[in-house]
Amino acid sequence: QVQLTESGGGLVQAGGSLSLACAAIGRTFINPCMGWYRQGPGKEREFVAAISWSGDSTKYADSVKGRFTISRDNAKNTVFLQMDSLNPEDTAVYYCAAGSSTSYYTMKYDYWGQGTQVTVSS
Repeated sequence: QVQLTESGGGLVQAGGSLSLACAAIGRTFINPCMGWYRQGPGKEREFVAAISWSGDSTKYADSVKGRFTISRDNAKNTVFLQMDSLNPEDTAVYYCAAGSSTSYYTMKYDYWGQGTQVTVSS
């Protein structure tokens, strides 16, 4: 089993920045892909970003491209999401996800965190 724990959420003003972290505990897949998703008020969960095991490959939703940066530290089993130039539309619960290496392409993940709230005030 794998436990994913997000941290770093909070309240920030529009234009500000936040950094999220997700620590993985337990046995994951070989070369796991990690991702971030979010669910805003009254909205469905949507993809935000993903990163391959090596960190060489990353991809982002169009809505966050150029503002968010995903990275990982495999020695610490942790994935990060740096969020800059935040706007109220970024308000959501942010979830960390872990899957096999193919999850990078299939967008299907096997493990999910509990989520951390990010609120951006105007």
